[in-house]
Amino acid sequence: MDRRSKEIRRKIVRMIEAGGRGHVGSAFSLVEMLRVLYDDILKYDPANPRWRERDRFVLSKGHGCLALYVLLAEKGFFPEAELWKFCKSDGILGGHPEFGKVPGIEASTGSLGHGLSFGVGFALNARHDQASHRIFVVCSDGESNEGSLWEAALCAAKHKLNNLTVLVDYNKQQSYSTTYEVLDMEPFADKWRAFGFAVEEVDGHNIEELRAALRRVPLDSQKPGAIICHTIKGKGVSFVENNLNWHHKNKVAPDEVKALLAELETD
Repeated sequence: MDRRSKEIRRKIVRMIEAGGRGHVGSAFSLVEMLRVLYDDILKYDPANPRWRERDRFVLSKGHGCLALYVLLAEKGFFPEAELWKFCKSDGILGGHPEFGKVPGIEASTGSLGHGLSFGVGFALNARHDQASHRIFVVCSDGESNEGSLWEAALCAAKHKLNNLTVLVDYNKQQSYSTTYEVLDMEPFADKWRAFGFAVEEVDGHNIEELRAALRRVPLDSQKPGAIICHTIKGKGVSFVENNLNWHHKNKVAPDEVKALLAELETD
């Protein structure tokens, strides 16, 4: 893991320390996806968050918002000082992204399975307006249990929305167990193909693989795209990786913060 990925994770830990809570594993697993999107792919203007020609991004797995907040602050959507007011009454950043309150957030998310529907709506509207901007949605594998996600997928395929790309954070865990034990989704990539998507699979922590796949968007001129990102929940800290106790923390002890930072501060 390079310095930038570690620095993003260090900021996530500092936010958790400030707010005393947060979805640690879910945020760590999608850092590289968000990093590539905001560094290399998305078109946006932090000084004008509602710029008409911007690409639209929806974090459907809203509980992973800690990572998104760090990227938005780094890109200038709001002052970095807001990060240290996470989940506090005098701040703008809550436990899930909130449209209209946080600059750069396109849709309020948190009720799982709804983000792709927002993305389909944005994509249809862009086509109606003959606009060139693109729509990207990050979903989790756990929320792929939701029927609403597959209804949105059917709609995207019916309308051949090649301006829509879904990235799935496929870390194989959800709140209470593995996705296999809760509700097995395999063969996962084949399901997306069966629903009419062009599909690629990548290592979701490999910057070069992610960048290459996203630069090939649209993956098919007649289909929406799905990039299945194989990830590790809690990636970056040994005692957090694949540890369901770190799915969400209501209280993070000072010695836990110290241990998290100790691993992230080594080269």
